[in-house]
Formats: sequence, structure tokens, C-alpha cells
Amino acid sequence: MKLLIPALAATTLMLTACGDHSSDRGQVEGPVVSGSETPRNPAVDTGGGDTLTPGANSFTEAQARSAIEKQGYVIAGPLSQDAQGLWSASATRDGAEAIVSVDYKGVVSAAVPGR
Repeated sequence: MKLLIPALAATTLMLTACGDHSSDRGQVEGPVVSGSETPRNPAVDTGGGDTLTPGANSFTEAQARSAIEKQGYVIAGPLSQDAQGLWSASATRDGAEAIVSVDYKGVVSAAVPGR
């Protein structure tokens, strides 16, 4: 019994010290981290965007077709892969014709034919 009371007191102190400190939320300790201003390696840049990146493409024709269709395009011509690894096809979306391409990252980009 003599050991029980000090053990309970110690447990209570530890739980209080380790409890939720809601007032600490939102405070930042340490240096503020900002975005890099150095050029990025385009082969590993995951910034996204509509810029196509040539490279060895491991997508199958069905996967490239699916990526184009997920962007709302209806493929109107044959889907082919060029020497740079880009899949391309004639397609329409909302009645507008475009040449749609998919790079090895899965980025889909459209260009108006003749421009």
C-alpha cells in the first residue's frame, strides 16, 4: 500500500506532462522552409503542369488511351507513340478538335491542329 500511492502520483504526473497541449498548435519551431530557387531536374520534377516531358514511356497503348479519356477527350484517330516516347492521337473534347499527347509521367496535353 505504501508503494501504491507514490506509483499513482508518479503516473498522474507523467500523464499530465504527456497530455494534449492544444495551445501549442500552430506554433512553428525552427527555420522557415521556403521553396527552392535552384533549377529542378526535369527528369524527376513532380511539379506537374501541362508541359510534356520526352522519355522512355512504359505506358501501354490502353493505359495512354485511358489517361486521355480521363481528361474528357474522345479519341478520333489512331493512337501512336513517337521516337521521344510520347503517345499522341487526334481527339475531341466539347466539340473542339485537338492533337492530344501523353508523356511518360502521365501528363496529358492538347494542341490545336494547324497551330
